[in-house]
Amino acid sequence: MILSSKTIQTNIENNELGIDPFEKEHIQPASLDLRLGTHFLTIDEYKENTLSLTKPVSYREIIPEDNKLILPPKTFLLATTLETIHLPNTLTAFVEGRSSIGRLGLFIQNAGWVDPGFSGQITLELYNANRLPIELIPGRRICQLVFAEVTEKGVPYRGKYLNQRGATYSKIFDDKD
Repeated sequence: MILSSKTIQTNIENNELGIDPFEKEHIQPASLDLRLGTHFLTIDEYKENTLSLTKPVSYREIIPEDNKLILPPKTFLLATTLETIHLPNTLTAFVEGRSSIGRLGLFIQNAGWVDPGFSGQITLELYNANRLPIELIPGRRICQLVFAEVTEKGVPYRGKYLNQRGATYSKIFDDKD
């Protein structure tokens, strides 16, 4: 069952769902808007000629100038949410792009799933599908979390991205298969 705005608010007030920093006006009818953080990574194309699933990839940080970042056309970038979230073992969340941003050609392409028990900032995979650059401004609403109850309390997430801060590079090379 997807949580309504009232249930999201109640879960936050009861400290069952952690959102920090939290802005009450970001609660939507069945979701919570999250803002763009200030940490960005891109694959260092000067150090890589092929991306591998079995070894680390080189990334470089991008520092926004004048509190904005220009995302060129057909460009991929890792970003982070401003908010840190803490999900209880009884909730999962889906990360979705905001329609108003998608209409500009900015795809929020991420795994889209946040496991029960996850704690940390959300890494976003941004792609500018447009022919024009898109100006990104840290602190602006960029995506939304849709929360759903899980049918029974299970084992909480303990994966390689637990407690991540900032845009976090791929750790696929740590997978056993």
